[in-house]
Amino acid sequence: MKVPAEWYEPYAADIAKALRNEKLQVAMDRLTTRFTAMTADALKKLPYIPYLRKRAREIKSWSIDNWPQLVKMVKEKIEALNGVFYLAKDSKECTDYICKVCLDHNAKLVVKGKSMVSEEIFLNDALVEKGINVLETDLGEFIIQLRKEKPSHLVAPATHIPREDVAELFSRVIKKELPPDDIPVVTSAARELLRGRFIEADLGITGANAIVAETGTIVLMENEGNIRHVTNLPPVHICVTGIEKVVPTLEDAAVIIQLLPPYATGQLMSVYVSLITGPSRTADIELTTVIPAHGPKELYVVLLDNGRQDLMKDPDFKEAVYCIRCGSCLNVCPIFRHIGGQVWGYRYTGAIGAIWTAFYHGINKAAPFAFSCTECGRCKARCPLEIDIPAMIEKLRYRLTRSGYITPPHAQIADWIEKNGNPFGEAAERRTEWLKV
Repeated sequence: MKVPAEWYEPYAADIAKALRNEKLQVAMDRLTTRFTAMTADALKKLPYIPYLRKRAREIKSWSIDNWPQLVKMVKEKIEALNGVFYLAKDSKECTDYICKVCLDHNAKLVVKGKSMVSEEIFLNDALVEKGINVLETDLGEFIIQLRKEKPSHLVAPATHIPREDVAELFSRVIKKELPPDDIPVVTSAARELLRGRFIEADLGITGANAIVAETGTIVLMENEGNIRHVTNLPPVHICVTGIEKVVPTLEDAAVIIQLLPPYATGQLMSVYVSLITGPSRTADIELTTVIPAHGPKELYVVLLDNGRQDLMKDPDFKEAVYCIRCGSCLNVCPIFRHIGGQVWGYRYTGAIGAIWTAFYHGINKAAPFAFSCTECGRCKARCPLEIDIPAMIEKLRYRLTRSGYITPPHAQIADWIEKNGNPFGEAAERRTEWLKV
């Protein structure tokens, strides 16, 4: 069965539009050039990176193979720490549960740290439908929230927006003209807009870079300091992340902590690394434990499946859950560098995003994006865990084709081969005319 070309044509039009967008081309060139240069510089200073890469792959492989046992350990540890654990089977169950927690606490304002899982499940939309005001506090997420857009990069969600447009956006919001080339001034404007909201918030929501099974510890890495506020100032903290983020020990988490920054942002280490183990507490009066102290009164840890079990069990695509979300594959991708994640992606972007999309949102949603990859192999070469994205894209295309998703250009070439014995659309005798000259 062949699926009608409606799934492909709007996407092809979006690509053409992106290639003509001069502002997008400027923004993508600025970001990817800077990211790749910074990563290359950082890696030169870290001679032990090959060891960390090998260990990280071993940790992820073992953790994925033993995820039920690790998730059970997380549940036991979180509950022993007076936290609340919940395992959500899909996006609806996840959003329903988080909305219920917010409503049970009569939350009017929720502040968020950057979380791609929350983007995956459309959490903000679900909360707004319940009458809850949601505020993104990561600078990039705040920018795209104001613009009513989706993230375009795993690490830098507003990478498709040049600084001139950001200055114009914030100028409208604060009703004061900001200099388009003075990024520190523009950033300060965002700080002023957001800073007081952390204290006003009723509830904070974050993702996680890792969850430690042996201690129930949430590992969060950031540069801005907003996540520290989100997890410390509101009276309730909800952490929502995928089941693939669980690792066995704190030592294993430390490998991720060291490996992620150079590949993600070209730093030797992130500015902030938070290790959160249960709600805040004190035992300063006669060693009697009291919850809370100065931090949140309650902690909720929500782990999400949403197709991850199927991905983990599939030998063709299992490697996709090894990803530590550094985004380095995007920075070196020639396709991403020209069309960006606003076009090349549903919620997750790029070639790796197409694989996740197929399992988390359905193979039909992944169809347009899977055919954009050139399979040049740059992503695999740059990936700290050497995930073979091109091989998985090839297999995804095979499954899509078997399901009837064939791009019109490919269908045309196949038709020419069948009719003329060549992919050029010409009769065989015409293809050999030059031999007679």
